[in-house]
Amino acid sequence: MLLDLSTKNKIFAGIEFPAPGGSGFARTAFEPIVLKKIINNKKLELSERFAAQLKLNKLPKNSAKIRIRNRCEVSGRPHGVYRKLKISRIALRDMASAGKIPGITKSSW
Repeated sequence: MLLDLSTKNKIFAGIEFPAPGGSGFARTAFEPIVLKKIINNKKLELSERFAAQLKLNKLPKNSAKIRIRNRCEVSGRPHGVYRKLKISRIALRDMASAGKIPGITKSSW
């Protein structure tokens, strides 16, 4: 983590920290939250808040979980993707018709 938590105890009062050894996403998702708390804390000096703002601006935007999009592994299609299979409905139909997926057959009556 980019912040030195030992020297800034007064800033982090009341903030729950994630367990160490968690996933990489948990660490990167936690840092913007802490920085925003520092920026919005009016009791701190302006220079500390400004330094936190600069650190927040340097973080990559694509590290946010909300920006991750489910896409089809076969075609790259962003819509109509089955989460378990990670393929779109169109690719699933094509593969089922070709007999590439075991246990799935195209129904006809």
